[in-house]
Amino acid sequence: MPIRLAKLLAALWLGLVLTLGGVAAPMAFQIMDRTLAGQFAGACFRLEAQLSLGAAMLLFLLHRKVAQQQAEAGQGSRVSTELLLVLGALFCTVLGYFALQPMMEAARAGQGMYSFGTLHGASSLLFLLKGVLLLVLVWRGTAGSPRRGG
Repeated sequence: MPIRLAKLLAALWLGLVLTLGGVAAPMAFQIMDRTLAGQFAGACFRLEAQLSLGAAMLLFLLHRKVAQQQAEAGQGSRVSTELLLVLGALFCTVLGYFALQPMMEAARAGQGMYSFGTLHGASSLLFLLKGVLLLVLVWRGTAGSPRRGG
């Protein structure tokens, strides 16, 4: 059960990231004025960041349980690749949104040492990296035969 739930949750999280970054935000800037599109995208990314924290915590617990079971059976380490991928995606969320977003707001107000464009670029790269990490996580979940425990 934990593996099946983890695979589903990882796929849903990836779908959220792909939809927001590849469809919703770009489309907003195509059909809305820049200010309104920025507000819309900001609200969407805020919600995505909060959902990402929840998904990462749940996936961490699920993969930790599976890794522990496999380690106890002598079939692997307590620190699995899946666990590291989840932690990487969590890191990208925390740094990319919760650390850089306040700095971006300060840069908009003319404060701070980095420009809004620089910070936005760094945030975008972290969002892209999160998507790649989640894609690898989902891809790994589709490989081979089903594992025990799910």
